[in-house]
Amino acid sequence: MLQPKHTIKQPEPNTAANIVTQPALTATDIDDIPLTYVDLDPTSESTMPPVLNTQPAASAFSCDGRQHCSQMTSCAEATYFINNCPSTQMDGNNDGVPCEQQWCH
Repeated sequence: MLQPKHTIKQPEPNTAANIVTQPALTATDIDDIPLTYVDLDPTSESTMPPVLNTQPAASAFSCDGRQHCSQMTSCAEATYFINNCPSTQMDGNNDGVPCEQQWCH
């Protein structure tokens, strides 16, 4: 049978058949629960996000005379070229970010 979406189902009355009891915890039970430690020191290494090296290894690219964004295949490659190779023409506004329209949005 279909019911309206906002109908609230009333709880069933407590009867001996549907009551489940949990045994009370004892001191022995609590001793078996492992302790949880929280490091509240904000400078702790455990709370710092991991540092990921997003730059490819220097050996992944080499200065081969390319100078323009149209000759690059990625932002990482263009960044390597402007930082390591002479005569590149990939950072028109000189903000240190190459190929902003093509690769490094």
